[in-house]
Amino acid sequence: MKFLLDMPVSPAICAWLVERGHDVVHAAESGLTTASDQELLDRAVSEDRVVVTADTDFPQLLALSRDTTPGVILFRGGDYSREEMVELLARVLDTVPEQALVQSVCVVDRHRIRRRRLPLT
Repeated sequence: MKFLLDMPVSPAICAWLVERGHDVVHAAESGLTTASDQELLDRAVSEDRVVVTADTDFPQLLALSRDTTPGVILFRGGDYSREEMVELLARVLDTVPEQALVQSVCVVDRHRIRRRRLPLT
């Protein structure tokens, strides 16, 4: 699976995902440090990547555009340590089938995972 990690997500998560066989890029390593959220979405679409972020603007942009991609994993509910983020991301990857993940917004917090299929209405 291919991921684009947004700036609020620790670059250390890249290594964890790569160890599990995923193709991962971080915004900071891709020249997207100052990119707008829309530019990140556009890059994710062009490279068939799922965005991993803590920025709540992404679902709003997807709702306004009514796009069916890219998938987004959104961490909500505060600051997460690297270990917490790994644990929650592992839960998402173990729970949500890949095909569903690429066409959904998954909102993750310490207690649950909520998935909404794209396009958002």
